[in-house]
Amino acid sequence: MTPKEQRNEHLAQTVIKNLKRRHIDGFYCPTGKDAVKKVSELIADGSSVTWGGTMTVRDLGIPDALRSRGTLEVLDRDLVETPEEKQAMYLRAFSTDVYLSSANAISEDGVIVNIDGNGNRVAAITWGPKKVIFVIGLNKVAQTVEAALARARSTASPINAARFDIKTPCQTDGVCHNCNSQESICNYVHFLRNSPKGRHVVVLVGEDLGY
Repeated sequence: MTPKEQRNEHLAQTVIKNLKRRHIDGFYCPTGKDAVKKVSELIADGSSVTWGGTMTVRDLGIPDALRSRGTLEVLDRDLVETPEEKQAMYLRAFSTDVYLSSANAISEDGVIVNIDGNGNRVAAITWGPKKVIFVIGLNKVAQTVEAALARARSTASPINAARFDIKTPCQTDGVCHNCNSQESICNYVHFLRNSPKGRHVVVLVGEDLGY
């Protein structure tokens, strides 16, 4: 085991221990390939599943892996074309068995931080789907909740603004301006600090994933 792999293992186990006291099951997968396998294992045959606006889930190829099983109802939001179809898909997400997401950041003590423009992702994380599975690269682990929020606003949001080609101040210079732009993608700030019904699961991955 390399020094980096050793550090990743220790960090992941620390986060998993802290998630457990928040009633959140956690797993560590050293590689993306391991993570795809673990996510699939966590989803029972016959389940309906969809995902939020997560590059991590897409980049790992999880949607294709789930479709290839042939035993799941996969609701693919990436296949809809019109705003009306997208809205309908967002609403259907609340009645699924499994909702997949990543996170903008997670603190070492297990608080999961997400920032949304439309709010559909954080809404589904909060209520609706029977199970929510987060897939989070260790690059998104921050030392404190405050550091996690700072990462979400100063790292993830400017990159996502550029990805969507949204004309916000942070897209111009890569710095959070705490703006009130109508195109802001930082309208809803969400902290998941407990999972009282145990409906959240975290799969940590020992790779740099997402933004």
